[in-house]
Amino acid sequence: MDRPLFTARLQQKLMLSAPAECYHLEFSIDELSHFDFAPGQFVSCVAVDERGKSQTRAYSVASAPRANQFDLCVNRVEGGFFSNLLCDLEPGQTIPFHGPHGLFTLRQPLTDAIFIATGTGIAPLRGFVEWLFPESGDDRSQGRTIWLVYGTRHETEIYYQKYFQKVAAERHNFHYLSTLSRPHEGWEGLRGYVQQHVGEIVTARANQNHSAPVITVAEPAGFDVHAYICGLNDMVSANRSKLTELGWQRKQIIFERYD
Repeated sequence: MDRPLFTARLQQKLMLSAPAECYHLEFSIDELSHFDFAPGQFVSCVAVDERGKSQTRAYSVASAPRANQFDLCVNRVEGGFFSNLLCDLEPGQTIPFHGPHGLFTLRQPLTDAIFIATGTGIAPLRGFVEWLFPESGDDRSQGRTIWLVYGTRHETEIYYQKYFQKVAAERHNFHYLSTLSRPHEGWEGLRGYVQQHVGEIVTARANQNHSAPVITVAEPAGFDVHAYICGLNDMVSANRSKLTELGWQRKQIIFERYD
């Protein structure tokens, strides 16, 4: 079935990391005054490659809904047609897309949550945080405790760090942890892989509640905490295994893989 195509026009381009050649791209949509989507969903961009073949690539939206705009977080990939096309866009240029699509969205009723990401997998989780804790307007977190555990190799690849630190400083129920798998000698933050720190959060939470964080009759959805994981397959699998070992059920673990 043919999907309607819209025109995304680049409004602003910010470099998040020079070594990784990662960009934050802000688009507006020519045909729409409002673009309605659920935080965590993705858009599918369309372009014709050098062989004349139409290519489509999905990118998670890195923002909460605002008027007719959306943001993407894209890093250059050697030999990658679409990622390089987007990284080379300049303000004013356009790309066709369709969407929104996807089921990687916050479950209702809202519960405590652990957001887990590596690399550009941070994109949909940034959308979650923007929606839950808007700069203007009502707080939508309902007082739920939210953790964001973000892992990458090097300090230069910690995307949106100042934004998440600002939210954590202003909102008592939002906790931001960044960890490096290949830290330099002067790095004073967390080290290791995300699943290690996720395990520590879950264990501490269970001890604080004096019970395993799996089922509570008081919650209409049956759970009082969920995990939302986005990144490459190995990371997603490692965190799913860690949470399962700690007694979590499959429906508590929502994930999206990039490979």
